[in-house]
Amino acid sequence: MSGGRRAWLVLTRNPLTVVGMSVLAVLMMVALTSPYVAPCDPLAQDLSQALQPPSWAHWMGTDSLGRDIFSRILVGTRYSVPPAFLVVLVAMAVGVLVGAPAGYLGGWFDEILMRVTDLFLAFPALILAMAIAGALGPSLPNALAAIIVAWWPSYARLVRGQVLAVRSSLYVEAARCLGASPTRILGWHILPNCLGPLVVQGTLDLGSVILTAAGLSFIGFGAQPPIPEWGAMINAGRLYIASHWWVVTFPGLAILFCVMGFNLLGDGLRDVLDPRSAR
Repeated sequence: MSGGRRAWLVLTRNPLTVVGMSVLAVLMMVALTSPYVAPCDPLAQDLSQALQPPSWAHWMGTDSLGRDIFSRILVGTRYSVPPAFLVVLVAMAVGVLVGAPAGYLGGWFDEILMRVTDLFLAFPALILAMAIAGALGPSLPNALAAIIVAWWPSYARLVRGQVLAVRSSLYVEAARCLGASPTRILGWHILPNCLGPLVVQGTLDLGSVILTAAGLSFIGFGAQPPIPEWGAMINAGRLYIASHWWVVTFPGLAILFCVMGFNLLGDGLRDVLDPRSAR
């Protein structure tokens, strides 16, 4: 049986993993098509329709400015899911650039890079992201940049550990004896064998990044009105949580649905990419 077919069978034999893949597929489809399928303009205000409960006209009700919550959640997918992928990919790239040379070269080079990494890890990721976003100014791009700065050290540590585990393998020694340069050994022989844990960790981190970005928007450091980002929507509706439950409930459920899907998918990928789980 081919590796791809085995991986697909391992993924699909777990119903929860199938749920995670389905959620990811739905989220990506919504992110691509939301401006065209949203029933209302997500930014259009109609004060005469303010705080209307869910109905056939407005499936998830309206907010304090009369905007359709369902349309805003659909379009808000574009401000939550694709940015989360971008944050994880950039943080992962920075982590690889720092952790891989540190693990392979060792010595003082490793000490310097890991002490810098430890400096960032000394702060809780959310607190560090809040401080950086507050210094840069409240906006979604600044919030994403702050999350990247707070997230890359964990990938640097993970990559360094993986490189240390495989740098003394026989195939690495063979490549070194054949005269391969350190760059070629890292790029062609070591890093490909470190991708499995990176992919799993990145998939699991997508949910955490979405939560962090929503949290920054909720406290005013992330997306600013009238952008229909889910955390900003909860912030705008927090004053009405007792009397108009739908204003914050549906954006919160969107975050829950998204994070749950990524976590389930990450668990399934771990089963595929971890040889011990496969056995």
